[in-house]
Amino acid sequence: MKIAVLGTGAFGVSLALILKENGHEVRMWTKFEEEALYLSEQRRSPNLKNIVIDSDIVISTNFKKTVKDAELIIIAVPAGFVDNISQLLKKYIKKNQHICIASKGIEKDTCLFVYDVLRKYIDTDNVGVISGPTFAIDVAAKVPVGLSLGCQNEETIQVIKRALQNNHVKLRETKDILGIEICGSIKNVIAIASGILDGMGLPISTQAMMITESLNDIKELIDALGGEKNTILSFAGFGDILLTCTSTKSRNFSFGRLIGSHKSKEEIDNYIQTTTIEGLYTLESIYQLIKDKSVNMPIIDLINDIIYHDKPCDELLTFLIEK
Repeated sequence: MKIAVLGTGAFGVSLALILKENGHEVRMWTKFEEEALYLSEQRRSPNLKNIVIDSDIVISTNFKKTVKDAELIIIAVPAGFVDNISQLLKKYIKKNQHICIASKGIEKDTCLFVYDVLRKYIDTDNVGVISGPTFAIDVAAKVPVGLSLGCQNEETIQVIKRALQNNHVKLRETKDILGIEICGSIKNVIAIASGILDGMGLPISTQAMMITESLNDIKELIDALGGEKNTILSFAGFGDILLTCTSTKSRNFSFGRLIGSHKSKEEIDNYIQTTTIEGLYTLESIYQLIKDKSVNMPIIDLINDIIYHDKPCDELLTFLIEK
């Protein structure tokens, strides 16, 4: 099967390696000439140490050529770039092609989840969303991992499964695309709060308390927005939240640690400028979304106040006890 991967970040590369392992023809696209040249020559991603990119995985800046004749197109770019990618893809997509969204998040200005951003431009039901507790380095290292696959189209489900599933990658399907996207977006915000607690010197017991309270709130948010409550128990829900909220590999968790340990403004700003912190991008959108939908979610209000309005981190402890 011919497969196109749009995005050459660590997760995009790790997915490309799985696709190649499964015997598929893989082409990757980046808009950056320098990045394409580096990856093509070095056959290594800067963020995936000691992982070699197969020599026959084509890396290009030619969008049209990358997606042409691909049975499956995987979108693996940060949430903020999905709009631009969707506009480009609209020019070349064919009715018989399938799309798998591996991006997680919510658009800043419109408060649309990435699936809806794509559907603004491309009228197709051949779309699936994958999300779960999977750091790119672990996927690339071929350890057992699980992903939720949200999709309404049975043919697309089978195409994505054929592309990605093997003896160390498990896909568990659901029709609840919305629930999958809510979990995949908000977990990065909760990870910031968990990192704050860690930075304050509090143990995993307190972090577990906060995660449990958040799981209940997210379940109610899913229900309020029209998703299925049980999605909170999926790989995309509890699985990804547990991973992101407890690991120093998580950039969102690490950012929260800087806040909680009262690092200097210069150090925090430098981290923001040099690191992709999806939770920071998502926080503003989730905050606006729950206001627009009149959903009560005080944990989001509090995280927003700590990050943007200098509310003391100790307020998290008061919140957890009094909630």
